[in-house]
Amino acid sequence: MTKRVVITGMALASPLGSTVETAFNRLKIFENCIEHWDILDEYEKLNTRLAARVQGFEAPAHFNRKVTRTMGPVSVMATATAEQALTHAGLFNDEIITNGKTGVSYGSSSGSLDAILDFYSMCIDKEVKTLNSGSYIKMMPQTTAVNLSLHFKTHGRLIPTSTACTSGSMGIGYAYEMIKNGYQTVMIAGGAEEIHPTQVGVFDTLYATSTKNETPKITPSPFDKDRDGLVIGEGAGTLILEEYEHAKARGAKILAEIVGFATNTDGTHITNPNKDMMREVMILAMQNANLSPDEISYVNAHGTATLNGDIAETNATFEAFNRAIPTSSIKSYTGHTLGACGAIETILTIEMMNKNWFCPTLNLKNIDPQCGQLDYITGDGRNLDAEYVMTNNFAFGGINTSIILKKVS
Repeated sequence: MTKRVVITGMALASPLGSTVETAFNRLKIFENCIEHWDILDEYEKLNTRLAARVQGFEAPAHFNRKVTRTMGPVSVMATATAEQALTHAGLFNDEIITNGKTGVSYGSSSGSLDAILDFYSMCIDKEVKTLNSGSYIKMMPQTTAVNLSLHFKTHGRLIPTSTACTSGSMGIGYAYEMIKNGYQTVMIAGGAEEIHPTQVGVFDTLYATSTKNETPKITPSPFDKDRDGLVIGEGAGTLILEEYEHAKARGAKILAEIVGFATNTDGTHITNPNKDMMREVMILAMQNANLSPDEISYVNAHGTATLNGDIAETNATFEAFNRAIPTSSIKSYTGHTLGACGAIETILTIEMMNKNWFCPTLNLKNIDPQCGQLDYITGDGRNLDAEYVMTNNFAFGGINTSIILKKVS
């Protein structure tokens, strides 16, 4: 017998702010978080100078040197938000965290880049001068998941989800499956990413970054015919998933229920999106939730503002729903937070669903005629009483995810 899976705690660090309330309220200012990042001026032949950095985050005072010995910034954000999310859920220091009934499903695109550079220095300088006992743990792609497990002393399943831009959504989806199928009672789930010039450089070499360096407030512009690319951001989002009966028995406040999840792979190209598989993952998620397309009221799009990505995604969405479903992109506010985006966007989508208001896509003035015929939310957003919503993410490697959330009355 499958189990119901609910969300009982969540916390974030993001360009919108580092509490859920602050971040949600910042959506209603209708201004993005993009800025000129002076550090990027140091790099020749880099086209973009834009970034979206975390605002309002400070590592807790008890995160001393001993605590952070194996943590780079990405793990510090992941662990700090996990502490907050567990506290929000009423499970911080609960015995269930350490008795084997709690697992971790968490990811980032990579480990801390500065730690990776320490290994590079060894190769170039032929001298072991920057490495220490924590260097590898900081740099490895599973650094967030491992540090979370060590910090909270969990003994359950550990699932590292280092799948680029689906790291956060995959973390949530796999956690959902662990509880649904009875393997765990509680899961710490999500994703994180620390910003670094090398990450900006990766997308810049692909000509995927916005170069509106003098006008950061008008970019990125998902779905707009004049969009010129994405902006790299950073952050972390952590959710506490819990088996419904366990949450109900202890009187926990339930924030939302996860009723559907699907993931698939394109198997075609490492970076170019595949519309057909994007459509398929949405259909699979609806089948997993036993819902028809008409029952879903809103789609939080991946919406990166890249040329091919927006066209493929929006046409896939139209084909999956066969109607102009209300859609918007949170990345128009935060930029692309890479491994964190799926978790941050799920948290904010839950907040929007519970408050019956969905944010607009910023900077969307003229819809690209090549994009799918969707109901693109603009202006002051949309008041909408939605029982079911979908949030989608897509990643390099042709990795697609779709999550369906239900409002809990």
